[in-house]
Amino acid sequence: MNMKLLIVEDDADFAAALSRAMRKRGFDVAVAHNAIEAQAVSETFDPSHAVVDLKLPGESGLKVVAMLAGRTPTPAIVVLTGYASIATAVEAVRLGAQHYLAKPANADEILAALLRDQPDAALEVSPEPLSVARLEWEHIQKVLNAHDGNISATARALKMHRRTLQRKLEKNPPRTG
Repeated sequence: MNMKLLIVEDDADFAAALSRAMRKRGFDVAVAHNAIEAQAVSETFDPSHAVVDLKLPGESGLKVVAMLAGRTPTPAIVVLTGYASIATAVEAVRLGAQHYLAKPANADEILAALLRDQPDAALEVSPEPLSVARLEWEHIQKVLNAHDGNISATARALKMHRRTLQRKLEKNPPRTG
């Protein structure tokens, strides 16, 4: 089987490095830097596998996951993000992603996720209760996802000033415990 990998990543340097690494591992690779390019490339490239960054310019990477999951045959999809949250992980898997990796992830970790048949055990719930800061982060991510990444609409829904929300989103997620 010819393994064809679509990389959807807005960081051009990371996309180029991952592309080189995956070619060395036997993949035919195409790269897109946003959802519109991903749609266009997938029409002619017909990927068997995909790596999708969650945070893309314009449309969310979740839109790309849904679009790719609707293809026949459905490619194995791995979502990458620097802003890991339970809400986005659950949504990515619900939309059709098989795996969800937090950045930084190296080519070997991504390859292992692409070739793994079973969903990640990383989505299991921890026995430790979440901290208040982490609960807030998770809730913000859930509401942001519900508003398709629109920060203004999310701020209104949370009854929070837009600039305050932007500051919270710029920070790294708090620890889970």
